[in-house]
Amino acid sequence: MKKIISLLLLLSLMIGCKSTAGKNSDTKEVTQTAVIEEDMNVYFKATGNEPFWGIKMGNENFVFTSLIPGKEKLIFPAVEAIKAMDANIKMYKVSNETSTATITIQQLDCQDSMSGTISPYKVSVEIKNNSELEFKKLGGCGKYNTDYRLHDIWVVEELNGFKVFVTDFQRELPRIEINSAENRFMGYGGCNAISGTIFYEKDLLRFSKVISTLMACAPGNKEGDFTKALQSTTTYTIENNRLTLSNSSAKLLVFRKVD
Repeated sequence: MKKIISLLLLLSLMIGCKSTAGKNSDTKEVTQTAVIEEDMNVYFKATGNEPFWGIKMGNENFVFTSLIPGKEKLIFPAVEAIKAMDANIKMYKVSNETSTATITIQQLDCQDSMSGTISPYKVSVEIKNNSELEFKKLGGCGKYNTDYRLHDIWVVEELNGFKVFVTDFQRELPRIEINSAENRFMGYGGCNAISGTIFYEKDLLRFSKVISTLMACAPGNKEGDFTKALQSTTTYTIENNRLTLSNSSAKLLVFRKVD
């Protein structure tokens, strides 16, 4: 009888361990998913040293973290930028129930004081708790997170407001493949192979440094119109597997996702 009871207790412990392991695994997966989803919603990140601090800027919240007592984690509602007229400088004035901060982002090469890594933006933060008289001034470097949804292969459907056909080009419709991790693109312009870089900020997308092969194109080929429209782009939207490129004047290109 004692042996039977011992076996039952052992089985119960084994089942309990498996159940706990399963719960821990599920919890870990949920946590990882939450972190990934949070990072996907963040469009700008910056960090600094001495003391260490960091900021993640998203469409809903700006999250400031640091090793500064009383400022370990502060969450501010997102606000629109105040933009300089003559330079690529943006200022954000944020506040919550306990703290106030001014965040300034300037497009200027910035070297991390510890790692030596070069980032494309210099960032300054002035922050204080509402009970304090003076702001704490912090400096660091940052960069924009290019929209992960751009990372795909896109084939053109419309050019300057009109549907396009293969007969408008050499052999097939123009396409671009965007690498959002490296801010580069490559593809086919309708006659020649093309490639270049993309410049991305929140609500801003530009295709620049466009180069192509030098194959002679047939009369009437619209490759020139396509590449001109591409280089005139300043904004974009993505909806229903369609990428629409525009500028302040008009809708320029509509692409369809193909993979």
